[in-house]
Amino acid sequence: MSSNIAEMERRRAGARLGGGQKRIDAQHAKGRLTARERLAVLLDEGSFEEVDMYVEHNCVDFGMEAQVIPGDGAVTGSGTINGRLVFVFSQDFTVFGGSLSERQAEKICKIMDMAMKVGAPVIGLNDSGGARIQEGIGSLAGYGHIFQRNVNASGVIPQISVIMGPCAGGAVYSPAMTDFIFMVKDSSYMFVTGPDVVKTVTGEIVSQEELGGAAVHTTKTSVADLAGENDLDTLLAVRDFFDYLPLSSREEPPLRPSADPWDRAEASLDTLVPSIATQPYDMHELVRKVVDEGEFFEIQPAHAANMLCGFGRIEGRTIGIVANQPMVLAGVLDINASKKAARFVSFCDAFNIPIVTLVDVPGFLPGTSQEHNGIIKHGAKLAFAYAEATVPKITVITRKAYGGAYIVMASKQLGGDLNYAWPTAEIAVMGAKGAVEIIFRGHDADGIATRTREYEERFANPFVAASKGFIDEVIYPHSTRRRIALALRKLRHKLIENPRKKHGNIPL
Repeated sequence: MSSNIAEMERRRAGARLGGGQKRIDAQHAKGRLTARERLAVLLDEGSFEEVDMYVEHNCVDFGMEAQVIPGDGAVTGSGTINGRLVFVFSQDFTVFGGSLSERQAEKICKIMDMAMKVGAPVIGLNDSGGARIQEGIGSLAGYGHIFQRNVNASGVIPQISVIMGPCAGGAVYSPAMTDFIFMVKDSSYMFVTGPDVVKTVTGEIVSQEELGGAAVHTTKTSVADLAGENDLDTLLAVRDFFDYLPLSSREEPPLRPSADPWDRAEASLDTLVPSIATQPYDMHELVRKVVDEGEFFEIQPAHAANMLCGFGRIEGRTIGIVANQPMVLAGVLDINASKKAARFVSFCDAFNIPIVTLVDVPGFLPGTSQEHNGIIKHGAKLAFAYAEATVPKITVITRKAYGGAYIVMASKQLGGDLNYAWPTAEIAVMGAKGAVEIIFRGHDADGIATRTREYEERFANPFVAASKGFIDEVIYPHSTRRRIALALRKLRHKLIENPRKKHGNIPL
């Protein structure tokens, strides 16, 4: 028996060494952790249970039969994060550059299948050059199998991708199908074709960072949601983020005990909105003064910053927060803000997370650039997402809520359950000056000014909407947390169903 145990230990040691000490040292020299070191940071200490440690590739072409490494470029298994189950895979760049083989794909698919069976999230630590060229169609088929599972798991279990190094080709499409993507600044990259191919095909000279670095994907493309300073910082952020999510669509979001009083009043909110309608204020202040302990985990903070999206807690329970940001473009809705919020709302609805919407929106951004790039269809995504959502929806209008932007920001007409307004709210088709210039076209300046004041007195308040039942109550700003907490209690067992159908056809 002792010789058998010794053989098992020898094989385990070989698998743990991955591509060898020289390649491990090279990984460290780049400031990157190894596949196993990353899992040690991500998961609770001692909780990781590996599967398929001894799996080897089945390729016999191009001398590959002489290059066999146990595990075949990915470490797979399960563990816990703060005591809650999660399934994981971590690609090993020291083994054939983390490239996907047929057998590695089978390993990844196996843990995804298990996650679906038991109802637990999947976190993938991606560090792969793409399909393993030596295997040809076999490796491509492996990607196809993973893609199919990404789609099947969508809306059933949370899927998180962490890009830990250069990922190219098929290696970026699976993360793109998952719910959230984290990257590492100056260390991880995502692109369909790398700089060398770009130069060959188009003649364009571009670096990896310029083509698909974390800065590009967290600001311009919105492919990634957040970027950490290094491997450690990124993985710890994923641990924090994980605590907001339910394990599956069959479960409620986690409950974390909080000593923050549910009815805490915030007197400073009574003066948050400036008396001058064009003066901005920071919506972050409202968000942090409403949620438990001031903790707000923002998603895509560097992209479409005129819209805030993220997670907080009220009475220890996760909520999704969508809010216009007056500090950026006056909080206007544009293409990027609409897409960002629509996807976030859709995720919250899929995983039973109530949505709190904080509204200060002057309208949709005008201009040929927005119109020619499809603001109509992209704005419709936001309306579609809110209208389709069946989770509790609570809306608070703090200042402006004009035109179609009022409608798409979780209005009563799109199924808002409880819609509140501050006394500073202005709910109308458009701002007073623009409305008067249309209604009283041809009047002189004095006449326009007089009519503008009349319009403001008549419509620049929340009481017209409240008189029609479109606003449930005009509330004191300082009582916002208390109102939201009570609303969430009332709506905890909300149960409605959309019309039976295979699925809707969101305006993609």
